[in-house]
Amino acid sequence: MLRGMRRRALLSAGAAVTLGLLPALLPATAAVADSVSDQQQWVFQMMNVQDAWNTTRGSGVIVAVLDSGVDGNVSDLSGNVIDGNGSDAIDYTGLSTSPDSPDWGEHGTWMASIIAGHGHDNGADGITGVAPEAKILSIRVIPDMQDPGYSTYDNEHEAKIQRELAEGIRTAVKDHAKVISMSIGYSAPSAEVRNAIQFAYSSGVVLVASSGNSGDNDTQHSRTHTLAPVSFPAEYPGVISVGAVTSEGVPTSFSSGNLSVKVAAPGKKVPAQGRSGQYYTVDGTSPACALVAGVAALIKAAYPTISPALLTDALTSTAKHPAGGYDVLTGFGIVNAGDALTRAGQLMKEHPEKSQVPLTAHFGGGTAAQPAAPVGPRGAGGLIGYLVLLAVSGLAVLCGGVVLLLSRRARAMTGLQQ
Repeated sequence: MLRGMRRRALLSAGAAVTLGLLPALLPATAAVADSVSDQQQWVFQMMNVQDAWNTTRGSGVIVAVLDSGVDGNVSDLSGNVIDGNGSDAIDYTGLSTSPDSPDWGEHGTWMASIIAGHGHDNGADGITGVAPEAKILSIRVIPDMQDPGYSTYDNEHEAKIQRELAEGIRTAVKDHAKVISMSIGYSAPSAEVRNAIQFAYSSGVVLVASSGNSGDNDTQHSRTHTLAPVSFPAEYPGVISVGAVTSEGVPTSFSSGNLSVKVAAPGKKVPAQGRSGQYYTVDGTSPACALVAGVAALIKAAYPTISPALLTDALTSTAKHPAGGYDVLTGFGIVNAGDALTRAGQLMKEHPEKSQVPLTAHFGGGTAAQPAAPVGPRGAGGLIGYLVLLAVSGLAVLCGGVVLLLSRRARAMTGLQQ
């Protein structure tokens, strides 16, 4: 993203405005709520979410949504949003827009519903997220483009913008989030953000981000192709960068082709609930990021101590790639929640968090295989005997020396007499 677009970073329907892609609005009626639930099924089937739900639905995990804010009052998120309602919202933008404004938190609410929506009417209607029993921690680090304060934000110094993101990441860790979902993008790296990401990663927190919506491929270098703009935080080491696919499982026309892309997920016509309570289908790598963050929450719920590295391994090693291998648009393939959860369990057995065997047991076959000492330790009696022997030996040497000296002296005197 160039300077003029550097923080137009709401990468699904919000950013889709920049690309000419708009969210489709579904009338908010009960009948449509039922149809929304039906429209989600292709997403769950493509990602094999139902298999993962046989083990966990995300209970006990907090997912931090670093976005434009989350309205926890909408029907399908009620009770699932912490520190994100009304005046209690965590907001680093410095803008005065009220959380009660209809222009506050639209994009963030979409993403949160995709991650942890629980539907309504006992889950029969509305949006069900990938991890419906997870909690959402709303951390506002960017405004929606229609936010009254957006122009002020867009003219802020880049360092301040990056600092807000870094503070959001650190706050997420301190507030016990286990997964951080970032459907946002910046054109330039920041040492402060990178340090915050390292802090989160070393704290065992999984970071997921959108790969970008440029529609370009940064591995193509001919005159007929434009290089994809680099998108951070997806480009930082330790972050799971997510590309977008259609319902047919092929890359979307807008998904950026970057070498940072690790996996892919649905990103075209993904159902979500907006802060108005209405239902939308949204496009972009933003919903793809949210879906993968939901899968990460399922794995963290089943294996709380799994490291970000092992969780990433579980996702990439089980992803479904039509052609096998790797490509820059879909990474290692479309995330398979059920298989990734199974693989995570296997990896935890192969690479436990902490060995329960003493370190010394790993060398020489352990204590049982260690040979006896070549000389046993001496007791007090042995030590006294050794000292006596040493004294006697010393006396013998001394006496021998005296005899030798006297013998030589006698010979010398005999020579003189002759």
